[in-house]
Amino acid sequence: MTLSPIKPPPRPRPAALLDLTPDWLMWVADNRLWESSPASMLDTMINAGVDAETAAAAIGQVEQDPVFQAARRQQQMLRKLESVCGNLQKVWQQDPGYAVVEKRRGVGRDEFLERYVHGCRPVVLTDIAEDWPAMKRWSPADLSARFGHLDVDVQVGRNTDTLFEQNKEKLRQRMKVSEFVDLVVNGGATNDHYLTANDEMMRRPEFMPMLQDIGRMPPICDPALLHTAASFWFGPAGTRTPLHHDTLMLFHTQVVGRKRWRFVSPLQTPLLYNRMGVYSPIDLDAPDFNRYPRLREAVVLETVLEPGDTLFLPLGWWHQVSSLEMSMSFSYTNFDAGVPNEFSYVNPSIGNW
Repeated sequence: MTLSPIKPPPRPRPAALLDLTPDWLMWVADNRLWESSPASMLDTMINAGVDAETAAAAIGQVEQDPVFQAARRQQQMLRKLESVCGNLQKVWQQDPGYAVVEKRRGVGRDEFLERYVHGCRPVVLTDIAEDWPAMKRWSPADLSARFGHLDVDVQVGRNTDTLFEQNKEKLRQRMKVSEFVDLVVNGGATNDHYLTANDEMMRRPEFMPMLQDIGRMPPICDPALLHTAASFWFGPAGTRTPLHHDTLMLFHTQVVGRKRWRFVSPLQTPLLYNRMGVYSPIDLDAPDFNRYPRLREAVVLETVLEPGDTLFLPLGWWHQVSSLEMSMSFSYTNFDAGVPNEFSYVNPSIGNW
């Protein structure tokens, strides 16, 4: 009878790694996985008060640690997936018109599905809202006159929190519509206050008259479902929505003012340091390539929505939005039954290390 060889016991963790606190141990592992140079890591650790001999030994020994080696294996599989995304992105970018967000009229359902939904590319439709009563009616004065007595939840104090969108619940403040209109009209350009989709005011019966101001819809929408899938946005020039991706597809019609949209392909997610939910810490308006060097590889698309423009946001596209003027916008996700619009993401909760 042949006996199977006994597997040798795992190697013990080197002493220098045991001498580090858990936070430092994770820091060393993280930075080696990110391919930070040992010299720069050593300088940082010494400057932070870690014993030089312990720090140097830990950096040298971490690669031999069994747990770290397991992380390296997982990293290999992740990098394979990243390379698949990167190669598909190269194919997308071979299209001469890739970097241009098209502005189009008269797009039929079949073409829209093939080119923009299944093709997963953003487009601006310039003719959808031509017959909308909202285009002639909506204004701060109209909003105050019709709905000024009603309460809404707005975000206030956004300038006090760099993670204002992630922490939006902490910045929620209830006030009368008329009070918020006055704040927007008289407060000048700022990102400090904004009425966003998070209020869900369009689900309330009191605001249903606003839906009567909406006319023709894009060819893949079901108007009968609009009341379940509409959102209203209102704020001054200067409001910003940080770089993030949505979990479904949507349309966004600009009614008053202009907004600048910047986009990055979902296939370039590995370049955007997505460590917290659906958000990236990157500001495309002021990119920090020293802190986020992989961002240099990203291709950023841009368009400005004028009043009457309707943007189609395909699945997974990263976007950052800035209001160039006082703005009123209307977004909706009421796709018809032939275009499923429910998706699931496994989002990270690492935070910004």
